[in-house]
Amino acid sequence: MNARRVCTVVAAAVAMLCAGAWAVAQNADAPAAAASAAGPAAAPSTTASPAPASSDPVLERGRYLARAGDCVSCHTAPGKPAFAGGLPMKTPFGTIVSTNITPDPQAGIGAYTEADFARALREGVARDGHHLYPAMPYPSFARVNDEDMHALFTFFRNGVQPVAQKPPATDLPWPFSMRGLMIGWNWIYLDKGVYQPDTARSAEWNRGAYLVQGLGHCGDCHTPRSMLGGVKASSNAKGDLFLSGALIDGWYAQPLRHTGRPTMAQWPAQDIVQYLQTGRTSHTAAFGAMVDVVQNSTQHLSTQDLQAVATYLQSLGAESGKPGVPSPASLVAAAPQHPSALALRNGTVEANSGAMVYLNNCNACHRSDGTGANKTFPALAGNSVVNAKDPTSLIRLVLAGSAMPSTAQAPSAIAMPDFGWRLSDADVASVLSFARSSWGNQGEAVTAAQVAKVRDSIKPVATAAASAQQQK
Repeated sequence: MNARRVCTVVAAAVAMLCAGAWAVAQNADAPAAAASAAGPAAAPSTTASPAPASSDPVLERGRYLARAGDCVSCHTAPGKPAFAGGLPMKTPFGTIVSTNITPDPQAGIGAYTEADFARALREGVARDGHHLYPAMPYPSFARVNDEDMHALFTFFRNGVQPVAQKPPATDLPWPFSMRGLMIGWNWIYLDKGVYQPDTARSAEWNRGAYLVQGLGHCGDCHTPRSMLGGVKASSNAKGDLFLSGALIDGWYAQPLRHTGRPTMAQWPAQDIVQYLQTGRTSHTAAFGAMVDVVQNSTQHLSTQDLQAVATYLQSLGAESGKPGVPSPASLVAAAPQHPSALALRNGTVEANSGAMVYLNNCNACHRSDGTGANKTFPALAGNSVVNAKDPTSLIRLVLAGSAMPSTAQAPSAIAMPDFGWRLSDADVASVLSFARSSWGNQGEAVTAAQVAKVRDSIKPVATAAASAQQQK
């Protein structure tokens, strides 16, 4: 690399230091985080519906792929037409407003040629030449092959109702408004070229890799990022940080690969498929932004494609001959005889403040053995969220609650209530520390300071929700 090029990249990098980090996380210029498989973030699911089914197989293929990319979640404002944009998202650097991607020639992308469309999805460059922020996960979409790109273009051109509604433009303060800085960012993080199958792997494995790395863009939430906001590994070939978990938008997106703790990669394939189809299994449930992902995206994918996703995820980080961590299923099976379960059942927990909080607030649903109730109350024993290195999501669930997705196969949106109003920071810390060390779980203790930090971060959200409720 010559000195001039290094200086160019460094100059762009300095200005992008903060811009890159928030932009990717906010998912505003394009589809929201999609077929990732066990994670977080929080936004109400859109109720807008695309246009009716067509007899054109290419168009229908494009509709299917648009669902795989979960395009509707970010490009639809509540109560507004599908894909018409206008969804505002506040960030520390200003408010980003999602764009209209309907085929209206003025307000949307109706004037785009197929080449323009492909360039936007693969290179992050709009028809008029301006650069998109990496909130649009074009580094992942760059892997989409030509056949699927054509089907997507056909769907957005002919399968979506045009809407002559131009959302307010995203207007960020300087220097974040300088989209040209994305040239340097792209030089560092954008790997051009469609997905190339691994000939040493099965067709099913390659299909799963194509979906996860490409339209599913799971790595955009579940992979840690550098100081410039680029993912530290865009595929398993780039390193073990790929899908190793990351803190994003106030939640911890769970690892989707084998690690030193229980993760989804240990689940039986049928559990992964069921989770992505319904948002719940016999031992866990989707929460936060995964509610959107399941409702708007993964429930619509074929069982064959979800099986391929499962096959791919199960392979990541797996090492033959190396002792693995106990599986979630084995911890659930052993939980009824664990000392913690026996103590709760016998009422001999007076000296344990966390156990007392659990007994008074959690025991009725999650049971004394932490096994919960099948597809209703998630098991805590062996749960990847409970055992996660970062307890942010667990803390947020206790403070603010969450609801399961409502899907065709499981329409009941069962919710966990919020306990932030009745439990102090010390109470939440003690009960979570108890849960993370009981029934075979091996999570670290949670501190009151960690709880206070999460509580402060969600106060504006809670205040806004309360104000909206009062205005009804």
